[in-house]
Amino acid sequence: MAVPILDLSRSFRSVRAEITKSLNKLFDAQSFILGQPVKDFETHCENYLEIPENSAVGCASGTDALLLALMSIDIRPGDEVITTPFTFFATSGTIARLGAVPVFVDVDPDTFNINTDQALSAITPKTKAFLPVHLFGQMCALEEVIDEFHERGVKVIEDAAQAFGASRSVGGEIQRAGAVGDVGCYSFFPTKNLGGCGDGGMVVTLDKERAERLRRLRVHGSGTTYYHDEIGINSRLDAVQAAILDVKLRYLDEWNEARRNIADYYRLLIKLHDLQDYLTAPAELPGNHHIYHQYVVRVSERRDELMTYLGENGFSARVYYPLPLHLQPCFEYLGYSAGDFPVSEQLSHEVLALPVFPGLLESEQDALIECVAKFFRG
Repeated sequence: MAVPILDLSRSFRSVRAEITKSLNKLFDAQSFILGQPVKDFETHCENYLEIPENSAVGCASGTDALLLALMSIDIRPGDEVITTPFTFFATSGTIARLGAVPVFVDVDPDTFNINTDQALSAITPKTKAFLPVHLFGQMCALEEVIDEFHERGVKVIEDAAQAFGASRSVGGEIQRAGAVGDVGCYSFFPTKNLGGCGDGGMVVTLDKERAERLRRLRVHGSGTTYYHDEIGINSRLDAVQAAILDVKLRYLDEWNEARRNIADYYRLLIKLHDLQDYLTAPAELPGNHHIYHQYVVRVSERRDELMTYLGENGFSARVYYPLPLHLQPCFEYLGYSAGDFPVSEQLSHEVLALPVFPGLLESEQDALIECVAKFFRG
């Protein structure tokens, strides 16, 4: 049996006909940059996220979404942005690209999300933004700290690249990942829960003026063709990706529920095989609707050997992330050292992502966990 870390073809088969029909219509129109398909997709995302009209701005990638968000709140060289060292590079890379300073704080050992109390403690007179990541599809508890950040003049930008569709129940109300802070950022990279057939991203904000500015920034800062109010970037969501994503959006909740069922079955199998001393299943914070972009366990010992053994037996597993950002060579100038963020550093030696995608069979999960049990017990 061979089980990949991700098999996009299984979910694609169910929507192939609809996507083909949508693309044929687009090719007949020969209109590929922005236009009605992008506007329709933005509107449907607004409806899904339950945010006002014209709050969503499609762009070329999740990385550009972060960059545009930072530009829209006027991040300048020397400004400090508090964020996590345990995530994908783009989160801090976009901060540094603008000449600002990523200020790292450690993460929670159970959810892997940023420690919000430590984030509050890291505020200085130079802090302009707080950039938490809803990692692996689970929201941070922003309601606990967002008011204090705002009271201290700090904007909140959500990196929801891995969490489109994730939500959190707070006081009987549903908060959706990316729609809580001042700006929210999404990625539609093909491997995401809502993924296109190429790069794509989106920025959302409830501030009408900021939304208008984001639309200018994504087209070189131009509000009227060939007239530029400021220097922006070229970051437009193309109509092909919008057409594909618009079809897939209709099935997102169904696919996310499939991921949640897979996660539940993994937890059951870990208990049935009495593997709790070796594997720690991911925690789901009370009130959260985790969408399991990744199913990441902690391995108590011999993580890399286990990953190799699984691979030799046909089961793909990955490490997200093997080196925290504060120890990356490109951020050496920030002055961090090993030991500064012990939880992130420990996680980098223990985490292992197991296959999780719509269409994954229980029999495949059975075989994988049996392989894990054999590795540890022989």
